Amino acid sequence: MRKFSYKPVLHWFGFTRRERRSTFLLLILILLVAGFRFIIPERNITVEEIPVETGDISDISFSQEKESGSGSYIKNHRTNLQRPLLEINTSDSASLEALPGIGPVLSARIIKFRKLLGGFASVDQLREVYGLSEEVFGLISSRVYADTTAVRKISVNNADYKELIRLPYFEKYEVTAILKYRELKGKIENIDQMIDNKLIAKEKAGKLRPYLEFEKK
Repeated sequence: MRKFSYKPVLHWFGFTRRERRSTFLLLILILLVAGFRFIIPERNITVEEIPVETGDISDISFSQEKESGSGSYIKNHRTNLQRPLLEINTSDSASLEALPGIGPVLSARIIKFRKLLGGFASVDQLREVYGLSEEVFGLISSRVYADTTAVRKISVNNADYKELIRLPYFEKYEVTAILKYRELKGKIENIDQMIDNKLIAKEKAGKLRPYLEFEKK
């Protein structure tokens, strides 16, 4: 059998002996570097948080809650920054304008409606302010409250037409009916009597109740 000779191949590449040796060593080095990844396993290197000495215990608890990932850190942090609620029956225009979504126009409308009502009996009544959207109400409802002791009441048995019609929830025909009933029957005892005698609709009683009082003549 004829012995295989590498000489033709070497001559074809045109390498000298020194070049062949250098090429062989370079090939071995490449193989070693490529195989290094399979020989040595990967390590997940994590950066540990360096504890900071502090005398504030609250800072430590916040750090621990943050690491737990429970979300309580954000909740507690927000609680600490919570602003005091705004009382809408005594607040001025500047205070109202500080609320999100309330500008000078809406502030003026809130105050005007408050005067017509004689005060807000509920925060939900802000929904009745012209131009105040549900989106804005959602932004401010948790930041305000209504002091019901500030509500101005109307004496059903002593008020005249002008006083009664001032309340936005009354219609003209209802005020006329109330005055006529008082003239014919005398005093009105309570709001249920007004419903039973068709002076007001039952559905409206809830809105009117905080603003009416039934003193004797």
